[in-house]
Order: sequence, then C-alpha cells, then structure tokens
Amino acid sequence: MSVNYYQHSGPFKLELGGELPELTIAYHTYGTLNETRDNVVWVCHALTANSDVADWWPHTVEAEGFLNPEKWFVVCANILGSHYGTTGPLHINPSTGSPYYSEFPAITMRDMVNCHRLLATHLGINHIHSLVGSSVGGFQALEWAVQEPDRFGNLILIATAAKASPWAIAIDETQRMAIKSDATWGEPSADAAMKGLAAARAIGLLSYRGPEGYNLTQQDPEELPDTHRACSYQQYQGEKLCRRYNAYSYVTILDAFDTHDVGRGRGGTDKMLAQLSMPVIVIGITTDIIFTPAEMRSLANSIPGATYHEISSPFGHDGFLVEHKKLNNLLIPFICNTETK
Repeated sequence: MSVNYYQHSGPFKLELGGELPELTIAYHTYGTLNETRDNVVWVCHALTANSDVADWWPHTVEAEGFLNPEKWFVVCANILGSHYGTTGPLHINPSTGSPYYSEFPAITMRDMVNCHRLLATHLGINHIHSLVGSSVGGFQALEWAVQEPDRFGNLILIATAAKASPWAIAIDETQRMAIKSDATWGEPSADAAMKGLAAARAIGLLSYRGPEGYNLTQQDPEELPDTHRACSYQQYQGEKLCRRYNAYSYVTILDAFDTHDVGRGRGGTDKMLAQLSMPVIVIGITTDIIFTPAEMRSLANSIPGATYHEISSPFGHDGFLVEHKKLNNLLIPFICNTETK
C-alpha cells in the first residue's frame, strides 16, 4: 500500500504561536469508501509509528482483523512533526531554503489533531464510524473526540489517557536528557544526536515492556555470556530506531505529547470527558506501567456509558501491538454492534 500526500493550501497556524508556511500530510488508506461514506475507521498512530497501519499493527488490517479492509475504509495520517512524510524537522523551511532541524517550531497535541481535521475535510469525510487510538494515538483520538464529538460514531481507546501524567512526562524528559547530552545535538544534520537517540530509545523500552516482558524474553543461558542478552537487546533496539528515525522529530513529538490535556482551558478533564456521548470502549493491559490498569479504569469511569476491558499480557504497554487476537476479539463485535450510531 503506497503512501498518499495532502498539500494544504496556505499557512498552518500553531497553538503556541507562529505558523508553518507550508503543510504536507502523509496518509494511508485501506479498503473502499462506500456510497454513503459512513464506513470510515480512522486510526491515530503512536510515537515513532507511521501512517501504514498494516506495517506496525500486525493482523489488524486484514479480513480477520477489526480493521477489515473488505468492510471498512481505514484511514491513518502521519502525525505532524514525524519522520514519515508529514511536515517535520527534516522538511525545508521556505524562509531559509534549508531543513528546520532544531528550529522546527513547538507544536501541541491540538496541532496534530487540527491536521487530522484538515485531512478529513479534504477527503470529504464528515462522519467517522470509529475513531481508534492506542498509546499517544489515544491522546489524539480523545482530543479530536472532545473537539468534534458529533463527527464520530464511536471511540476506541487502548492504553492511553486524557492527560499526560507526571510519570509519562518524566519518562519523556529522561529521554530528552539523553538526546541532548549528545554533543552533536543542535547540529544542522539529519544524523545529529544519534547516540543520544539510541540511548533514549533504550530508556523508553524499559517503560514499554516492563519487568515481566524483559524477564520473559531476555533471560541469559546458564553459562555466563560475554554480553548479557538484555544488554544486546537494548543496544539493538537503539540502533534499530536510529536507522529509521531522527532525533529532532523524536524530541518534537515528545514535547507535543507532554502538552496533552483534553481539559486544558476547558474547565478540566472530568468536565470534557463527561460530555462524550458516543459509545466508547476503553482497553487496559494488565502489566502496563505507563498507563496502568487503575488509570484505565478511572478513564472509563469518567466517560458516561463507557465499557472497560482488560487484556492480560506479560508484554506491558507493548501488549497493544502484540496481543492482536485479544484485541480483535474485543473490537470486532464492538465496532459491528455500533454500526448504526
């Protein structure tokens, strides 16, 4: 499935001030939009993912998955600031003729959602049957649902929150500290701060998988190894991200995620969540240490009529990527049972 691009005409104003003189949004679609244009499922992606959902969410965009392209018209847009096609730090700043790099302006979660809104309008999609968000994709989904509640038939929230918690922000800051401690941070190069980026990714993985996931998959053999399996795993994952991403986009997105709060300037999160009236399913993961089951239950309790389910998994927050069978079993009936909403 090839990527598509939408070129927005005119400048794009940013919440924290200033504007982007040009805006490109990369996106993927799967399936066919029906005649009544009411079979849209919009997926909001997380952190370093891209708009190709089938690439990073195994066994969901297929006939047996909840994103069945034979039934649904699935849309996913690459987020603002990312490395995968939507305007970000490696794009050319028209005022200088050079990439933005560290000069890319500060953006917020609401800016990301405003990009989604522009793309939906461009595609002629006024009604979205299901809005799906996992992790920081859930940040986007909740923010969008609060902004345009009448646009959505139902809302699917997986391992996420209505507000970035101090714990999540601390994880992000620790990663930023690692990146900015690299002496090449700030250099006008796509390869700047790669050692820092690798360290940041290794830090992030600790929170994504947690102790149960590591202890299950990274045990050493009985003989003392030259390199512990857990050590080589951390090194590999850091190097792997460096082969496909850049430090400036990573920091830009972490900064934006920390702005997330659906209640900011609106009277508080509880007030905004209480106004959501569409069917909502909230799914937590038993071993998630970023968005704990207790926090997920609290989120569900704050949304009128929301249903809560919990997936048992040893893989922590990454369970939403691994436990596709359990997700499909929950989400296929939910989406189908709310078809007429």
